[in-house]
Amino acid sequence: MKKCLYMLVSFFILAACTDDDDQPKYVEVDFKEEMRNFVIGISQYAKSQNPKFLVIPQNGIELVTIDGDYEAPRHREYTDAIDGNGQEDLYYGYIRDDKETPLGDTEYLKDLLNISKSAGNKILVTDYCTTSSKMDDSYEKNKSEGYVSFAARDRDLDEIPTYPATIHSENNNIITGLNQIKNFLYLINPEKFTSKQEFISAITQTNYDLLIMDLFINDHTEFTQTEISQLKAKLNGGERLVICYMSIGEAENYRYYWQSDWNTNKPIWLEDLNPDWEGNYKVRYWYVPWQDIIFGNDDSYLKKILDAGFDGVYLDIIDAFEYYE
Repeated sequence: MKKCLYMLVSFFILAACTDDDDQPKYVEVDFKEEMRNFVIGISQYAKSQNPKFLVIPQNGIELVTIDGDYEAPRHREYTDAIDGNGQEDLYYGYIRDDKETPLGDTEYLKDLLNISKSAGNKILVTDYCTTSSKMDDSYEKNKSEGYVSFAARDRDLDEIPTYPATIHSENNNIITGLNQIKNFLYLINPEKFTSKQEFISAITQTNYDLLIMDLFINDHTEFTQTEISQLKAKLNGGERLVICYMSIGEAENYRYYWQSDWNTNKPIWLEDLNPDWEGNYKVRYWYVPWQDIIFGNDDSYLKKILDAGFDGVYLDIIDAFEYYE
């Protein structure tokens, strides 16, 4: 019988295993490939339930090539499994909010984003800036590259912007596919809304083509299929796509799946607290028990999202491989 123990060693994980002959064997874990496989598995499961379901990973854009280098061949299985890529801080926010991202970093990201774009995937950019002129600049630069963008004033992503007064590239189209969107709203923290109905009323007074939101409202109850259907209506008579946020590279202690004994008796796949985000813990995302929480069964997070009637999923902490590398 094979027994395995994972240990963090230098810049990679060694799987120390013993077969029946009790001879240890060591296998190096490819962190990028493990995340690719995770995303591909999520996509295959979701699209088996709903072929039109959209899968959009945020950040970790290096996964679009076979070794993470923009000059390397495209990783076809990965780029074919996804429908778009989300990218934060492309033009503003890489160093700090409302500060322009260094040109070299922007160009590096664009080289990789364009590989996915050339493969037919939509690019969604979130820049963090508060100055109106910088917000305008973000929208124009992204538009010139063929990206759809959202200029967020705060990383809490808890508000509907009041600037610009008219949504950038606003339209009254009925949106049925990701390639049709011209704008989006990223609002995953509903703490400023006192109820589901207040949230729904606020969203339906806007004309965004796509909404990225959370499955849960503040009291941890899920949005229902009827409520998600209501959220798809734009004020001007058009229809939008509604996409659900889901973190797969960290565990969050405010989610339904969190077990109280994990605070003192952590499962083997659960790592340290992320000091930058309260309640978020690093995970060894290649471990099956964690992946079972995320997808592949009727009790999984993704199944809840599918059952609620979302048009797709927005996967966060894709760049968790950087933590281990």
